[in-house]
This record gives sequence, structure tokens and C-alpha cells, in this order.
Amino acid sequence: MQLDSSIAAVITGGASGLGAATARRLASHGVKVALFDLNAAQGEALAAELGGVFCQVDVTSDEQVDAAFAKARAAHGQERVLVNCAGTGNAVKTASRDKASGEVKHFPLANFDRIIQINLVGSFRCIAKSAAGMLTLEPGVDGERGAIVNTASVAAQDGQIGQAAYSASKAGIVGMTLPIARDLMAEGIRVNTILPGIFDTPLLQGAPDNVKAALAASVPFPKRLGNPAEYATLAELMITNGYFNGESVRLDGAIRMSPR
Repeated sequence: MQLDSSIAAVITGGASGLGAATARRLASHGVKVALFDLNAAQGEALAAELGGVFCQVDVTSDEQVDAAFAKARAAHGQERVLVNCAGTGNAVKTASRDKASGEVKHFPLANFDRIIQINLVGSFRCIAKSAAGMLTLEPGVDGERGAIVNTASVAAQDGQIGQAAYSASKAGIVGMTLPIARDLMAEGIRVNTILPGIFDTPLLQGAPDNVKAALAASVPFPKRLGNPAEYATLAELMITNGYFNGESVRLDGAIRMSPR
């Protein structure tokens, strides 16, 4: 796919971090970007910077996702690109004992469901609705109608202590990548997934310097946190390389996460 001003893209979680870097990368080629996010202040500011459109949306809501796609398409036309970066996480053991009181507790099931709903179901919701729209497009080179990039995590394969919900949600994204690519192969829509390692995103920017230094040192090479622009470069490759399909690719400096 050639990236230029004829292409419209939707980036979920596009107001910051990996999503914002991807939006900037695509916009640098003239692509018309729509940012889906909950953070209106950051989203509106970035959309204004890039000449795009911001849609405030909770990806767990059918109604909000429908309204966001309608707004984006009214502004830019039907998207040919979807990049799913919206997601969240927490760290709670499946079951644990309080060392002081001896009280036993388990992972709150409502919290487990929330992580799955945002990361996994929310990603699929946006994929399904975007792909349905892409089916209305005329095919381009090689019969291509669109390209979808999802965001999983190395936790899909190397889940740490307390990451049962997060790892399950991200493993689900990896697990559905090939089946969705196969679902859409006859329609000319490619689907790929990135598994980022430890990246310098807003989630980590509030961490103490010694914590960030320790995380960076744990990466085999290069010994630093990932730059969101590096994620954006891989997302761009997945979009533009027409033979890239059905793949889930780690982007992690060769790290393999320890139990904790």
C-alpha cells in the first residue's frame, strides 16, 4: 500500500505513546489520520497538530465505536488502515496471602473481565467494524483493500507474576491474528500484530529513574527502552509491504521476561 493523501487511517489509543507515534509517522506521508482515544485534551491537540480528527471513544462500547467510525469517515472517507493501540493493564496475582494479616484473596473477576474487554474484545470490535467498512472500497494493487495492525505484547508469551489478565488479553490478540487474516484474505485485507517489549511510553514516564534504568539494563541489545517511533516504523512496514500478512512479530531487543 502506498501511503499518501488518498489514504485514511484510524489509530485507536492514538492520543499518546505508540498510537501517537504511529499517527505522526502516517501523517508524515500525507495520510489522513483519525485518533480514537479517551483523553480528549491530548487527542484534540495531536489531531490539530496533524490536521486530523479526534474521536473520543471507549472501545468497549459498540455505540461509541460506531459513532467514532462515522465521525472519522465523514471527515476523511472510509479508512484503508486501522492500527489498534488502545489497551490497559494491571498486576494482581491470581490468588495471594497478605503477609501481615494472613488474609487470602483472589484476583477480582470484574477487573479480569475489564482487561479482556478493553484489550481483546475492544481490539476485535474495531477490527470487525473497520474491516466491514473496507469491504466497500475498490481494490488497489494486488486486490488490496486495507491493512490492519494490532498491538499485543511480549507478555503474550512471557507473562510475568500478576499478569494473568493482561497476558491472556494479549495472547488472544496473537491467537486471532491468523484466523482474521484468513477470514479477510478473499477481500484483500491484511492483518498483522506487533508484540512490543519495554517501551518508553506514558505508562513508564512516571517511574523513578532507577526503575527505568533497571528495565533498560534487562534488554539484551540495545540496552535501552524502546522508542515509540520504532514501533511506528514497524507498523508502517506492515502497512506498506503487501506480502506481510498473518504475522505476529516481537519488537523487544531480544528480551525474554523473567517471572518478576
